Amino acid sequence: MYKAVTRGISVTVTPRFMPEESSPEESRYFFAYTVEIINTGRERVQLRARYWKIIDQYGRIQEVRGAGVVGEQPILGPGESYNYTSGCPLATPSGTMQGSYVMEMSSGESFSAEIPAFSLDSPDLKKTLH
Repeated sequence: MYKAVTRGISVTVTPRFMPEESSPEESRYFFAYTVEIINTGRERVQLRARYWKIIDQYGRIQEVRGAGVVGEQPILGPGESYNYTSGCPLATPSGTMQGSYVMEMSSGESFSAEIPAFSLDSPDLKKTLH
């Protein structure tokens, strides 16, 4: 579990490897991740957009931007939470993801809420000590 808090917006991510969606012999590794967003602030906010930076084990970067998450732009009042699950395919057995959400406050002000960097690791990954 990975967690970041920005201006009262808590973002927790729990990733997991999905063997039934993966095919290592075809260099296809699929990971799911569940995100919990909690508004610990005093003002209503709406998640307007997302940005993801995905890096595979060779350092190749993929950036993803879009409106909302899983087709929604949830509104969170103080103390409310929102959960969703999504996925990420990789061509390598490990990588990382990190990013941010554009949050809009009821006042109209927008800010960037951090999505913590988290690790994507297949059980097929061979561990080495340095």
